[in-house]
Amino acid sequence: MPTVGVKRDLLFKALGRSYTDVEFDELCFEFGLELDEITSEKEIISREQGDSKASGASDVILYKIDVPANRYDLLCLEGLVRGLQVFRNKLEAPRYRRVSPVSGGPQRLIITPEPSSVRPHAVAAVLRNITFTQERYDSFIELQEKLHQNICRKRSLVAIGTHDLDTISGPFTYTAKAPGDICFKPLNQSQEYTASQLMSLYKTDSHLRHYLHIIEDKPVYPVIYDSNGVVLSMPPIINGDHSKITLKTKNVFIECTATDVTKARIVLDMMVTMFSEYCSQPFTVEEAEVVYPDGKTCTYPELAYRKEKLSSAFINQKVGINESTEKLAQLLTRMCLRSQPTGVGDEIEVEIPPTRSDVIHACDIMEDAAMAYGFNNITRTTPRTYTVANQFPLNKLTELLRQDLAAAGFTEALNFALCSQDDIADKLGKKISETKAVHISNPKTAEFQVARTTLLAGLLKTIAANRKMPLPLKLFEISDVVLQDPTKDVGARNSRRFCAVYYNRSPGFEVIHGLLDRTMQLLEVKPGRGEGYHIQASDDSTFFPGRCAEIFVHGKSVGRLGVLHPDVINRFELTLPCSALEMDIEPFLGHTAETLLTHDVPMQEVITHKFPTSQAPPSRP
Repeated sequence: MPTVGVKRDLLFKALGRSYTDVEFDELCFEFGLELDEITSEKEIISREQGDSKASGASDVILYKIDVPANRYDLLCLEGLVRGLQVFRNKLEAPRYRRVSPVSGGPQRLIITPEPSSVRPHAVAAVLRNITFTQERYDSFIELQEKLHQNICRKRSLVAIGTHDLDTISGPFTYTAKAPGDICFKPLNQSQEYTASQLMSLYKTDSHLRHYLHIIEDKPVYPVIYDSNGVVLSMPPIINGDHSKITLKTKNVFIECTATDVTKARIVLDMMVTMFSEYCSQPFTVEEAEVVYPDGKTCTYPELAYRKEKLSSAFINQKVGINESTEKLAQLLTRMCLRSQPTGVGDEIEVEIPPTRSDVIHACDIMEDAAMAYGFNNITRTTPRTYTVANQFPLNKLTELLRQDLAAAGFTEALNFALCSQDDIADKLGKKISETKAVHISNPKTAEFQVARTTLLAGLLKTIAANRKMPLPLKLFEISDVVLQDPTKDVGARNSRRFCAVYYNRSPGFEVIHGLLDRTMQLLEVKPGRGEGYHIQASDDSTFFPGRCAEIFVHGKSVGRLGVLHPDVINRFELTLPCSALEMDIEPFLGHTAETLLTHDVPMQEVITHKFPTSQAPPSRP
């Protein structure tokens, strides 16, 4: 959850009254927030850097408030105060309007074809005749940073640029150029740099170095120019110093470049709705036009209101209350969702403002109604369903096996569920197409490309990392593998496997065979064909020819054991022989692990129990 830091006195002034810490904590809880910490700038610096660094820091009390991750409208003082005031019925939710310029046409942002391979989307808007104070300016900058870290995913999805409109002239051009062809004076610098030089300069910058990777390896860098060739910004890295906003700025041009246009629209709406209250015409935003390479023109910000309808019975049932349609409409209105009964049965019409991008389903509206009603006010009731808790059978079997396998002298390992393609294919002498592996569409590293289809590769890598340990190395693992399965709704299924390896100067096949016999003894499966278990010679490219056997239980194959092929051992950077066992343990449950564990439980006693009545003990003679 994001944490918003606000000055206590400034917050109370905006709310129109003072609170004790306990009272404000209670107000936050009622509104669905949490007062996480009461501190000061001096205390924070002292805690993080020491008392010597804290001298001269401010003693102003700060409230650190935890905000839900999808409530972008509460990430600044303005939105927080507005939400609390509407919640307390001290203020009606404002109506945000997009207006045309008083004179002339709207500002235009023209997108050329070049940025399509880097950051193809852009949106823009203008805050006209805005008045900044130091506190408002600080909040304006902080909101940008909060959005960058949250919905913008550290600028990878969206980057926000804010500019003093009076220092630049439109129309503006969003294009992309080679790093050596971009030259401008970046924010808070005293000289001009090329884009290549800026990348080198900011590699040591504690703040900006985290964003360099987004475009560093691209052949062209995105850049925005005004009609005079002045650079506004090089998104998502830095703005130009020429158009930086100050306390004297009256007109702000806001542009957002993005790889996700939906996120860009949300971010732009948040920026303008939060700070349009400081414009000469509060809650109005001047529109801007964005011209795409194909000639299509879009007008931003959208500031779209939409209406949803749901029944009061749905809310009452889900929340566990019994309120009238009118009362529920009032509760929703307190959450900045203007609501009213439609007059058709118990139907409620709810208007979703542009600040509430988190509302995407009727359940979100229901949740707000519950919040406004007060979670502590909901009457506690006994659940209507009667269930008996029980351990998942597959997990119970797994835990029992773990203890006895450890008692047999084997050490348990726990490996990653993801691995590289080579680990489960080439290194084991198999083709990747034969493994039924589930592939990761966008793997971050070569080590995590697929979900494992065998536990053996992980154990061999564990041995390779512990070769200096005394011999023999006896390891086991009981965990899930993932296999493709077109019969499942997700196209894959988990399968619980048991794998053990023995690594020593001799193969030790008899050790692994003995472990198999002990495991079957624990599972109460007797040796023998038909209703018992037996092993049968088999060929497998992972194992040495003539040293591999297939395990059959009740006539069905459940796994293999044998001596590993020398090539397999070498591919895992091992030098000594190794024997291994891997088998599926789900068949031993008598049913699949996905069998539903629910059953009908009678709500009333089927058999009437007769309890003995208490009687006085017989008196002694």
